[in-house]
Amino acid sequence: MITDQFILNKKSTNASYKTDKKSEKPARSVVKSISWRIIGTLDTILISWFVTGTLAVAFSIGIVELFSKMILYFFHERIWNNISWGK
Repeated sequence: MITDQFILNKKSTNASYKTDKKSEKPARSVVKSISWRIIGTLDTILISWFVTGTLAVAFSIGIVELFSKMILYFFHERIWNNISWGK
């Protein structure tokens, strides 16, 4: 009975995974990169402020890294979405 349940769950998981594994669209990657960069940029601003002691410098660093890392993350995500290893 437990084995049967495991097999049923495994089959349904594989079926849904197979239909879902290519469902991530570029728009989703964009939204994920934006949300992650907001968190990352706030972290960078706080660290920069702590290190430099100047809020203006911290925001300057944060703005530059916001755009550079968002672009890098988008391409990184899209490349990994096309790699079948581990799927």
